[in-house]
Amino acid sequence: MSSPSSNVSTDAIWEICRTQNAYLVKRRQAGGVQFSRDPLNLTNKHSRKYDGFVNDKAVGIVPNEKGGVKLLTKKASKSAHPASNVVETTWGQNKTARRTYRGIANLVAKNGYRPDLRAEAVARASAIKQAQRQKKEAPKSKLRGAKARKAAEVKSTS
Repeated sequence: MSSPSSNVSTDAIWEICRTQNAYLVKRRQAGGVQFSRDPLNLTNKHSRKYDGFVNDKAVGIVPNEKGGVKLLTKKASKSAHPASNVVETTWGQNKTARRTYRGIANLVAKNGYRPDLRAEAVARASAIKQAQRQKKEAPKSKLRGAKARKAAEVKSTS
């Protein structure tokens, strides 16, 4: 799993960093559950499978600044160059949801990058797209029964 240019295996990196790292969020409530703030972590669970700083191939989905979704992928060949190892692919807010999800699924799974993360990637993109939608205003509640008749009578007499 580690790239040819790396001197240390990813398993060794995980064993060293799994109890203490900058992305780790520990909660004492709910049985001491641990989360991750890693942008290349699709589920925000602190685990070897999802953490992006450990894996040579990692996938992350974040909201775009102008609306839409941004897919972050990590190049395995650039593991020794952290500044240039993340590639960004953007889908704007004017793209349909189906086109966005199909593009994400193609880049993550069909090209053989990380097919085990396809469902998580599409779910994350769906949650971000749903959060970006405009909220509809609640319709005014209509009076029913005796109150409605009284209001109609008052309105018609005045």
